[in-house]
Amino acid sequence: MKESDRVLSVVHGWVEKAENDLKNAANTLKMGDECPTDTVCFHAQQCVEKYLKALLVLRARDFPKTHDVGELAALLPPKLRSHFSAEEQRMLSAYATLTRYPGDYEPIQLSEARSAVSLARRMRKEIKKFLPKEVLSRRGK
Repeated sequence: MKESDRVLSVVHGWVEKAENDLKNAANTLKMGDECPTDTVCFHAQQCVEKYLKALLVLRARDFPKTHDVGELAALLPPKLRSHFSAEEQRMLSAYATLTRYPGDYEPIQLSEARSAVSLARRMRKEIKKFLPKEVLSRRGK
């Protein structure tokens, strides 16, 4: 397998996992008042994190083991950075760390969970602009 094919395969793997996270978040939202909003927000964050990691792999940029989407985005060249605020980056990162385990945090409202999924969709759309079409297909390479 050529190196370029191997890289595209890895990128596709990240994209596929990101898509699964977004599906989990969106489908869980359909539960309405019974929705575990912390889980929705966690999966929304994971979607963005994995799309950022896909883009970093494509750009041959090493990245640390982190759930901090701001830290990951900062590794990209400015023209490739997605358009989301520092506050949105902090909020998403908190969903991966603070709400993942039992702890002392405010319950997440359903409206906030919907906003997290909306943000994940927006970031996904931005990041996909920089990914080759072959890694976005169902089959990948």
